[in-house]
Amino acid sequence: MAFDVFEYAPAPESRAIVQLAPSYGLFIDGEFRESSDGKVFKTVAPASEEVLAEVAQGSAKDVDAAVRAARAAFPKWSALPGAERAKYLFRIARVLQERSRELAVLESLDNGKPIRETRDADLPQVAANFFYFAGWADKLPHAGYGPDPRPLGVAGQVIPWNFPLLMLAWKIAPALATGNTVVLKPAETTPLSALFFADICRQAELPPGVVNIVTGDGPVGAELVAHEGVDKVAFTGSTAVGKSIARTVAGTAKKLTLELGGKGANIVFDDAPIDQAVEGIVSGIYFNGGQVCCAGSRLLVQESVAEEVLDALKRRISTLRVGDPLDKNTDIGAINSAAQLARITELADAGEAEGAERWSPHCELPSSGYWFAPTVFTHVTQAHRIAREEIFGPVLSVLTFRTPDEAVAKANNTPYGLSAGVWTEKGSRILRMAQQLRAGVVWSNTFNKFDPTSPFGGYQESGYGREGGRHGLEAYLDV
Repeated sequence: MAFDVFEYAPAPESRAIVQLAPSYGLFIDGEFRESSDGKVFKTVAPASEEVLAEVAQGSAKDVDAAVRAARAAFPKWSALPGAERAKYLFRIARVLQERSRELAVLESLDNGKPIRETRDADLPQVAANFFYFAGWADKLPHAGYGPDPRPLGVAGQVIPWNFPLLMLAWKIAPALATGNTVVLKPAETTPLSALFFADICRQAELPPGVVNIVTGDGPVGAELVAHEGVDKVAFTGSTAVGKSIARTVAGTAKKLTLELGGKGANIVFDDAPIDQAVEGIVSGIYFNGGQVCCAGSRLLVQESVAEEVLDALKRRISTLRVGDPLDKNTDIGAINSAAQLARITELADAGEAEGAERWSPHCELPSSGYWFAPTVFTHVTQAHRIAREEIFGPVLSVLTFRTPDEAVAKANNTPYGLSAGVWTEKGSRILRMAQQLRAGVVWSNTFNKFDPTSPFGGYQESGYGREGGRHGLEAYLDV
């Protein structure tokens, strides 16, 4: 008996929701301004390579101006009662909700991720973080960091391109709630949502200088990290850059948190609910096109169910839709940049060259933009580069194990330690595995689930410090 195959009609979100200006300046002391030397760079849409806008390229002089503005605003901002600071954060959270549709479209345009992710995952989490930390602003003496915790001063924050608004929220919300002022450097390839957030700060009537945003390339971030007027550095990004930042900060009085790369293990035991596990595997590696630091990029499956899991996984991957990020039916959008696509391609080719077996479903990729089909590698060993190095793309490496001890040994055989997942019906096994896995977060029978109340961070080369929850306040307090 033949079954009908239902095709999805295109369901694009309108670009008209977002009004883009031809150019954007730096946001310093409550106002937009040109860079000191007048330099600009272009930000493009990864899905089409279309130029979206020109953005000011900051300089050392601009970083200095931003830090000075934050320093000048600090005394009044930190002296406000916590309940008064909370009002501003609540106001920002409400404006984010009011403008969430606009910001979701903007994020998909500038980043390349599907609209259903920005609309249903990113933006709700962004607003939730501001709501959550607003609630802490007048309760800091009860957070467990002493009866009178004090802010550090000026926070220099550098964020990546994979979750531009969410990483901004993770950093700015706790900094403001604890009484610090901020200078933020967004990623060069995704500056627009941070600049729209600057407009939200003005809409919420945040005092000038409390939040400052300096756009530009890597050297701008380096200038911010090294600036003597910065009291706290927070960075999310690659391990290589994180090590460089740690060397810069070493020997100074600056407080530092690093959230770096990962090579998360997603472990499936023979008693796991297979269909549920397959959904978790897909979410773990193909959410945001695998461009996630805590992605479950290594799948460890117990040998007795490996064939069953792989068959079900391939069937499920074959249903994923790759294409226009603004189409509400799209599951996997564009890779963020040409440089990142080249990195993914190089590592995938290395996997084949080293003897792993490569599989991708048939899918027609768009002719323009940066695209990579969802990919699975089997017959992978721990010596393969694809099992050791962070790919940061929609590429899954599959390994097998026989015993729980072997699963732990393989999962921990990595210099990283950010995330892991365990799939089994036995609660005792979940607890035992969670104790033995060297990972900052261990999900049980799920993956990639986040909440503002829960701390997130890593060990080893995945960084140190925690963001989110009560623990996320400590990084911004003198305790």
